[in-house]
Amino acid sequence: MTQLNETLYEYEITAKKSSSSFERVKVQSPESAFEVIRKFYHDDISIYESFFILMLDNSKHTIGYAKISQGGRTGTVVDIGLVAKFSIDCLAHSIIVAHNHPSGNLDASMADLMVTKKLKEGLRYLDISLEDHLILTPNGSFTSLRSKGILE
Repeated sequence: MTQLNETLYEYEITAKKSSSSFERVKVQSPESAFEVIRKFYHDDISIYESFFILMLDNSKHTIGYAKISQGGRTGTVVDIGLVAKFSIDCLAHSIIVAHNHPSGNLDASMADLMVTKKLKEGLRYLDISLEDHLILTPNGSFTSLRSKGILE
C-alpha cells in the first residue's frame, strides 16, 4: 500500500492595503468604468489583447482589479475560475470586465459574447453580478456590451 503525500493548505480571510496608486471611485456609468480601466493599459494596448476585471462593492465603488490574461494580436484566454477567485478574494458584489482589440474594431466577436455569457452565468451562482463588459481600442474609444443590450 502506498501512502500519498498530501499538502495541506490553511486559508484565512485577510485584506491588505494596496501599495499601488489604485483609486477608490464610484462607477456610475460605462464612461466612468472606462476612465478607471483605461489606466490599466499602456502602449501595449495596440499590440496584444489583455483581459482585466474591476471589482466593485455593493455601492459600486472600486475595491480592486486584476489582470486575468494577456494574449496575442487577435485573442486572449479568459479563465472563469480566475475571475471568480479574484472576485471572491475581494469580496466583490459585482465586477466589470474589459479587454482590448488592438485592431481598433469595437464589435464584439463570437468569442467575446460567449465568454460574457459564461461569466454572467457562472458568477450568478456566487451572488456576484457582471455589470458590464467593455471593449477598448488603441485610439481611446470603447464600447459597452451592457449599453448594447447584450447583458440584460
